Amino acid sequence: MKDKIFGVLQRVGRSFMLPIAILPVAGLLLGLGSSFTNTTTIETYGLQWLLGDKTILHALLVIMNAVGSAIFDNLPLIFAVGVAIGMAKKEKEVSALSAVIAYFVMNVSINAMLKISGKILADGSIAKDVLDGTITSVCGIQSLQMGVFGGIIVGLGVAALHNRFYKIELPNALSFFGGTRFVPIISTVAYLFVGILMYFIWPTVQNGIYALGGVVTGTGYFGTLLFGIIKRALIPFGLHHVFYMPFWQTAVGGTMEVAGHMVEGGQNIFFAQLADSANIAHFSADATRYFSGEFIFMIFGLPGAALAMYKCAKPEKKKQSGSLLLSATLACMFTGITEPLEFSFLFVAPALFAVQVVLAGSAYMIAHILNIAVGLTFSGGLLDFFLFGILQGNEKTSWLLVIPVGIVYFLLYYFIFSFLIKKFDFKTPGREDDDTETKLYTKADVNARKAAKDTKASDDKAAVDELSQTISRGLGGKANISDVDCCATRLRITVIDPDKVNDALLKSTGASGVVHKGQGVQIIYGPRVTVIKSDLEDYLASVTEEHFEDDAAENNTAGADEVKNENAASATDSKTEDSSTASDKAQEAADTKEPTSTVIISSPMTGIAADLSTAPDEAFAGKMMGDGAVVTPEEGVVVAPEDGTVLFVFDTKHALGFTTDSGIGMIIHVGIDTVKLEGKGFDVQVEAGCHVNKGDVLMKLDLDYLKANAPSVTTPVICTELKDNQKIRLITDEPIKAGEPLYAVDTYEK
Repeated sequence: MKDKIFGVLQRVGRSFMLPIAILPVAGLLLGLGSSFTNTTTIETYGLQWLLGDKTILHALLVIMNAVGSAIFDNLPLIFAVGVAIGMAKKEKEVSALSAVIAYFVMNVSINAMLKISGKILADGSIAKDVLDGTITSVCGIQSLQMGVFGGIIVGLGVAALHNRFYKIELPNALSFFGGTRFVPIISTVAYLFVGILMYFIWPTVQNGIYALGGVVTGTGYFGTLLFGIIKRALIPFGLHHVFYMPFWQTAVGGTMEVAGHMVEGGQNIFFAQLADSANIAHFSADATRYFSGEFIFMIFGLPGAALAMYKCAKPEKKKQSGSLLLSATLACMFTGITEPLEFSFLFVAPALFAVQVVLAGSAYMIAHILNIAVGLTFSGGLLDFFLFGILQGNEKTSWLLVIPVGIVYFLLYYFIFSFLIKKFDFKTPGREDDDTETKLYTKADVNARKAAKDTKASDDKAAVDELSQTISRGLGGKANISDVDCCATRLRITVIDPDKVNDALLKSTGASGVVHKGQGVQIIYGPRVTVIKSDLEDYLASVTEEHFEDDAAENNTAGADEVKNENAASATDSKTEDSSTASDKAQEAADTKEPTSTVIISSPMTGIAADLSTAPDEAFAGKMMGDGAVVTPEEGVVVAPEDGTVLFVFDTKHALGFTTDSGIGMIIHVGIDTVKLEGKGFDVQVEAGCHVNKGDVLMKLDLDYLKANAPSVTTPVICTELKDNQKIRLITDEPIKAGEPLYAVDTYEK
């Protein structure tokens, strides 16, 4: 259980990295924009001619400032999407879309509750008894001030729903909404209720958050020291993002009114003050206490440790270890990426890492005590130090104090590390045994064995998916598969060599048929195809090359077996003919029986009716997706063939699912290969779930456009879920008007 929780927390921490990755760019835009549009700065350096009002550079910097602010203002939505993507196992784009939908649904639900309760008045103003700062504008929606927590709640919840339901199989009548299409649907429903729930519980949660923040802020400098120690100690476990993010982005890190707005979170407060720097005498050190200290040990302290490791290296290994340590030191100083240095001495000498944790934690406290208020976007390197310290001026940030403190820390790291390395003979880079490679260790070294186990487990799991494995073999193996996609009923595969495709194997997976079009292979599975596609993509992504080679070998064997079977079949043609004759006679006997019930299906359009076997498409003509008839339209209107319900409208509008009130499931597929038109030429008048009466308009067609751009406008009207004792009987194969009987569905005794 502990390992499982740890693994989940690691994934949560990693998921934060995607939205965090945009912060350096946003901070750079905001930093440059605010710094070089500041009137005092421009006048101090005499740059009115270059950066003054109405110059091109001034206009560009104003835009940069606005863009940077927009990113920070919308971080909750960015986190909602980023966390959902990071936590989703597969089909991540679906999770992202669902997160956006859920985020808006949640806030609109909260907005409705605020209006119902009278906290937001009819004119849109906020009631006088509402505490300032508790209601804010979220993407134009007045909602509770949830900050980044709101985005995280959406991201984690949607990811959980996504991972649970993205492969769900629904009953046949609703199968179009299965698989990935179900995720945004369930997310919408779930977050409607989450929004209502948040209205009642968030004020209490918010009070708890304020109280938690008060524990740290209320303990003053000791709270800052505790924060720094915990954050650095969590680095090896990858959980530091989970810990510090609330302090940076939510009320846990404090609240402050800036430019008339209540701002939550240390980093948000700094950047709000930066955007309003003309009216700020000194940035808040209480807000920057969660990161200003990083400049001290990242730019000065850890380089001192690197120098100590270099000096303690064996003479014959100094050159090799020196080059490695230099590159790691430069990365630490310029970008704040400490992993190459920290993880190296963590693995070989955990005691040194304990020293680093204490020294780094104290650096946070010292910066707080000295009122140092230098902001950052991601990590405390020279770039952020220049942008948010030096450029903003010492009077606003006290950045000059970082230098003498940093020198002291450089010496502390150097002498403490040197003493401990020599005293305990720690095997830091350059001090390894002669038969050991000099290298900088990373977390990857520790995880290598675990990764190998995970790969084996993944391979074993992939092997269990026999359906996907068989489909892969039938398509000639992974190496022969170029692209995987699907439409409403067909798995659409692009293969490299069509000759390697084994139709017999593919049909053994439950496919109704296989259609070849050049390098394209269409495997007919029906509405459950989205789940099959997801499983196949998972299988192909997880198995190793050995599996692929095995697939190819098994495919070749299966192909040889198929040839043998064909030869055997040709040797027994007479027996087959006799069997077919007997079967035909049995069928003829069944045909003489009267049906127990009959349902008439009318034509959905005016045109020429014909038997389904005349359809200019092998899959339809072969009745691989069901039986029915075709109509070649002469008028551009599609109507409901009977009273019933629209089950789905395909994304590209060329097809829709329909079920009659009598229980007949149907698909009306306008034209052949019209999916490639991407909705052009179709004007759908209905949506999924609506009930219509016979003759109601379902869609309007631009027939001239369709005739010019589609292979054919002949429209299959098929029943997709016929039972074994049901048969289609064509009523007419002549000109027909919309609403006139097209075919009958006869039901016989079993």
